[in-house]
Amino acid sequence: MLNQSISRRSAFLEMDVLVLEPIVDTARSLEPLVLSLLVVATVGVVLSGWWVVRWFRRPPGVHLQRLLANYDDIAVLMHPNPDPDAMSCAMAIDEIAASVGTDATLQYTGEIRHQENRAFRTVLDVDLEAIESSSQLAADAVVLVDHNTPRGFAGSQTVEPIAVIDHHPGNGTGTEFTDVRTEYGAASTILVEYLDELDASIGPRDTGRFDVTEALVTGLLYGILSDTNHLTNGCSRAEFDACGVLFPSIDEDLLDRIANPQVSDDVLQVKATAITEKRVEGPFAVCDVGELSNVDAIPQAADELMQLEGVTAVIVYGENDGTIHLSGRSRDDRVHMGETLRHATSDVPMANAGGHARMGGGQVSVDHMEGIGPSDGITRAEFEDRLFSALAGER
Repeated sequence: MLNQSISRRSAFLEMDVLVLEPIVDTARSLEPLVLSLLVVATVGVVLSGWWVVRWFRRPPGVHLQRLLANYDDIAVLMHPNPDPDAMSCAMAIDEIAASVGTDATLQYTGEIRHQENRAFRTVLDVDLEAIESSSQLAADAVVLVDHNTPRGFAGSQTVEPIAVIDHHPGNGTGTEFTDVRTEYGAASTILVEYLDELDASIGPRDTGRFDVTEALVTGLLYGILSDTNHLTNGCSRAEFDACGVLFPSIDEDLLDRIANPQVSDDVLQVKATAITEKRVEGPFAVCDVGELSNVDAIPQAADELMQLEGVTAVIVYGENDGTIHLSGRSRDDRVHMGETLRHATSDVPMANAGGHARMGGGQVSVDHMEGIGPSDGITRAEFEDRLFSALAGER
């Protein structure tokens, strides 16, 4: 056996010599310059691979900041009728862009009508610009915050954002950067993490690479609180961690002025209608508040109905300018509100609905619901029955 092993080893050595001899001879025959070029090329490949790995291992906040540094101007686009979460995200992107010398213009579509949203903008003195078409975007480089698909303006389908930062379900992506965390309760939480990754002066840390204003800190905190119903609805541990970072540096006076704005008469009227005209079946409540001028009153009415004892999920809807707007809330583990609204409206052409497990919304064209398009149409009573069926998991 030992002799056989030695024989096999000798055979392998002979084969190695036969294989290596041509390679060694070839290397000897190469000119020194060629050898040098080969060495340089090999080192270049190794270094390139190292930089690629390092690029993709960067924290997302650092990655985004370096991306923004490549542009002189960017447009930060919020979703239609922006809320505190969207506005605070836009403010944070503005700060990150400014840290690398990039000018940012904060833009939105629709209107800012909700008294809380108006107070947020006014109290924090947020410079926002309304647009109605893609031609009004301040720059070719567009960053989407708190939504992942451009919508609500003419030409929105032609816009290809370079970056998307969001926490809502959807398939929208940025051409160069995408960070969508559906497990988070607020997009503001993501921006807090970015600022921390960039070593910004935030929270108890008084030194950093760039300063963050009290207005931004306060805005980010309120953005988280408003989207999670004061950390009671749909939030993750990340929201609590972010609030812990922000809290030491907030301006309590600014926070109080945003959180306690005066309420308009029309909002109170819609809330009263929801309370008095609601239809309750088991643990579910649905209410049609009729025609209204302020659609932002609908989610506020839904929040109000959620206070009813024994009710675990609610949907409030009303009509404005030929469109039915829906807002739903759930604390029932059996009811995923975003899916409930999507199923309830799935048979209506051009309907758009969805959201999270605890919170959802949607829009339905009155004309399409009544039969325009490839459907027979349904009545308001039938539509309400569909809502209850969807809440019960029967659709």
